[in-house]
Amino acid sequence: MDTLAFLQHLQSQPTYAGQIAHVEHIPPRRAAHAELDHPLPDKLQDCLRKHHLLPLYTHQAEAVIHARQGKNVMVATSSASGKTLCYNIAVAEVLLDDSGSRALYLFPTKALAQDQLRGLRELFCPELFEAGELATFDGDTPKEERSEIRKRARIILTNPDMLHIGILPNHQFWARFLRQLRYVVVDEAHAYRGVFGSHVAGVLRRLRRLCRLYGAAPQFICSSATIANPGEHAQALVGLPFVVVDSDGSPHGAKDFVFWNPPIIDKAKSARRSANSEATNLFTELVSHGVRTLTFARTRRLVELIYLYSRQRLAETGQASAERIKPYRAGYLPEERRQIERELFEGRLTGVVATNALELGVDIGDLEATVLAGYPGSIASTWQQAGRSGRSQGQSMSFLVALDNPLDQYFMRHPEAFFGKNFENALVNPANPYILRAHLLCAAWECPLSREDEEIFGDTLARERKVLEEEGLLKERNQRWYLSPALAYPAQVVGIRSTTGQNFAVIDTSTNSMLETVEASVALFQIHPGAIYLHQGESYLIKELDLAGRTAYAEPTTANYYTQTKELEDLHIVNLSRDKSAGRVKVYLGEVEVTTTVVGFKKKAQFTDEVIGEEPLDLPPQCFPTMALWFDLPPEVLARLEEMQLDFAGGLHAVEHAAIGILPLFALCDRNDIGGVSTPLHPDTGRAQVFIYDAYPGGIGIAEKGFDMITELWQATLRAISECPCQDGCPSCIQSPKCGNNNQPLDKKAAEVLLEGLLNS
Repeated sequence: MDTLAFLQHLQSQPTYAGQIAHVEHIPPRRAAHAELDHPLPDKLQDCLRKHHLLPLYTHQAEAVIHARQGKNVMVATSSASGKTLCYNIAVAEVLLDDSGSRALYLFPTKALAQDQLRGLRELFCPELFEAGELATFDGDTPKEERSEIRKRARIILTNPDMLHIGILPNHQFWARFLRQLRYVVVDEAHAYRGVFGSHVAGVLRRLRRLCRLYGAAPQFICSSATIANPGEHAQALVGLPFVVVDSDGSPHGAKDFVFWNPPIIDKAKSARRSANSEATNLFTELVSHGVRTLTFARTRRLVELIYLYSRQRLAETGQASAERIKPYRAGYLPEERRQIERELFEGRLTGVVATNALELGVDIGDLEATVLAGYPGSIASTWQQAGRSGRSQGQSMSFLVALDNPLDQYFMRHPEAFFGKNFENALVNPANPYILRAHLLCAAWECPLSREDEEIFGDTLARERKVLEEEGLLKERNQRWYLSPALAYPAQVVGIRSTTGQNFAVIDTSTNSMLETVEASVALFQIHPGAIYLHQGESYLIKELDLAGRTAYAEPTTANYYTQTKELEDLHIVNLSRDKSAGRVKVYLGEVEVTTTVVGFKKKAQFTDEVIGEEPLDLPPQCFPTMALWFDLPPEVLARLEEMQLDFAGGLHAVEHAAIGILPLFALCDRNDIGGVSTPLHPDTGRAQVFIYDAYPGGIGIAEKGFDMITELWQATLRAISECPCQDGCPSCIQSPKCGNNNQPLDKKAAEVLLEGLLNS
């Protein structure tokens, strides 16, 4: 596409008000090739040559050489760089040499596994393998086909969920496959972070344990988008040492990456036009010009909203393209998702609005543009989403539409902080006691625990095993630990995409049918009484929430607003783990107990985000233990605030909000993964304190990363506040949309003084 002409077209529109904050021109890059240490088997060589996959890029050759040497390999290169070939060549070479060997491929989504199966068959069948030797095995696999797949398939493609709940607990049926398992491929490894990644680490350790039981010790090959800690992350996931391949030799076409900042509509408050409406405008302009476009939204609700707005707008202008756009997200039935994927791949759709379910490496053909409705939460995810366009070597463009929050606005003012910054760290915590205990119970079901399992699960095994014994969930006999007879199939109640493992059902009262399920950890925030819930573009009003029965009752509605909860948080220090000095102030890291209460919700207009009403809620508090960082304040700063007659409590509150918004700059996490509490006098310390904590039971490593980089966090937070053009504080710097205190009190100037004092100390 002619990106310059399209940008000029946008600037000529009556709605253009200087939204282009920055255009980064990314030049094309030529390929760099390398030879293997010794040639591939002739059949494999011919196959690759036939599909124009030779010569190999430098990183592909390096990965294959390391795999041949028996090493576990982590390949961390850019989107569309040919990472798939790194493990496909290594696996095919071993399988051709030994007809009995097997390989297991893990993908974070079913869609990606289906797409990779199609690619494998196109590449290798019938020259190297018969079609039946390559198969997916997941929740969509018909039961009558499963036995044949176990017997015949040499490469099985699945996801961590199916490995956790379907394969490992039934390992007796998989004994032959596990005994001959040579390779385990973990694709899109950067997606396994936070709670989900910590659970996947538990699943992979259980897999290694059962392989050991059957006499196998498979090699692991991981592939990932570019992250700051690829080797550390792979080792944390699998529990084994890895060699890292990150020198990218692949070519790519030129791309114009546009930072698009919605215009200010209220200068005093620095309030901006809705990012959702801006993303909708860009999406509809691209689609109406016939540009194949993928728009990413951060939540299921926003996917539905942007799709709804876009369909209406295209229909109003008489565009036939209104029928050539679709939404795509988790929660849809498998056949609905497969249909949308096919239509996009075959070019029957001009545009799709999706969650990050399409961020990963599904081959959806050549797209010319991507629109990101809000910063996805990490630089790695931003490049993954932007990289969905321009996968060929042609010209492409991407738009990042900024939300009205500290981090998005920070990047709009400092694009060099995005384009010049190293990638973030992917964080997992396999030793999280709640997650580890869950997987120890699953492991005990699969085979009684023994002291040897400490090699796999780590040195916290004995402590957590003892807790489970004391709770009556494990029974020791002859130095082996058996699952209590009262527990049946623990994997069924351990949901690996949350810490709770239990879901709520959403029932459509007009048809008495189930719409979808919602994780327990977010149920009180999404399906409380009075909430507007969106499903495939249709609005539902939650009339009742049955907490005991884990069921929400919804009726169809035509509401022109959406809802957003307000929460109050309280925090109690349980144990101090570490402390350090940052200048003349102390910074602390420790275990805390957090109590969160949803106290009400706001009604916000769909298109403008204007608050049009608020209602209270009476819901039970949720308590959970987690990890937090907190810090003292220099005494001279308190005196300065008093002298300047600034609001001390408002300054603390503002620092808390802004720091939470900026912390994802340093850790691969989302703002919603973090919580905070600030108070002029905390009962546990007797001092003024700002706490920032992991919003998951047991913690996942975010607070630790903030503790390690506290000075950088203070610096970036100060810049975000001081450079914001508002007078008294706004959503772009110190206001939080989830604040249970209605963003009161807040004092922007006091926050600047506090942060300057912390840095000067």
